Amino acid sequence: MPNGSLDKYLLSQEGLTSTMSWEEMFRISVGVARGIQYLHQGCDMQILHFDIKPHNILLDENFIPKVSDFGLARLYSKANNTIATLTAARGTIGYMAPELFYKNIGRVSYKADIYSFGMLVLDMAGKRNKLNISTNDSSQYFPEWVYNQVSEGRNGEIGGTTEEENKIAKKMVMVGLWCIEMNPCNRPSMNKVVDMLNGDVDGLQLPPRAVSEPIEAWVNDETDMSFDYS
Repeated sequence: MPNGSLDKYLLSQEGLTSTMSWEEMFRISVGVARGIQYLHQGCDMQILHFDIKPHNILLDENFIPKVSDFGLARLYSKANNTIATLTAARGTIGYMAPELFYKNIGRVSYKADIYSFGMLVLDMAGKRNKLNISTNDSSQYFPEWVYNQVSEGRNGEIGGTTEEENKIAKKMVMVGLWCIEMNPCNRPSMNKVVDMLNGDVDGLQLPPRAVSEPIEAWVNDETDMSFDYS
């Protein structure tokens, strides 16, 4: 793609913000959401991607996003509520849903892609705020930090310099927080995500609670799991 992948437009060095505006970030997030919506609902078979992340979002000459790299994707019937059967965890640390690590959290389904999208959107918002969403230092862990800002009414801390940028930032983080709910059943479908992104930010509510630490912080050297990379 002419403009490469999304990751190169996000924070690359400490202290530097993304080169993209809030408006561009938002437009890309909506485009990615629609792409995943098509994978989940627009094809004859439901396609679960399992590796949504900035590196796999390619940008064309007009910065229209394209979901790429289907090496970990799986096809499932749309006849019922698909429950994926996996023999190994799939994806990239930092964007993988918790149920891919621990079966007692919930069954693996299309909601795993919803979680990855939520982390992607929060990653985009965090880069605009010079924060690393994947750090193990919970004082800087963006989902927890931004949840506290919004719940305490400090919306100006999460956005840009204009009222419109503040609304965009708040909408992105609110949608992202819903998408990374620990229980897969509490995450919205991608149809709902698209509606939330296109709707009025004042109509959005915070989820019951935020994830308090990055999922990868749960994993230690003694954890017995395999990762299906390609």
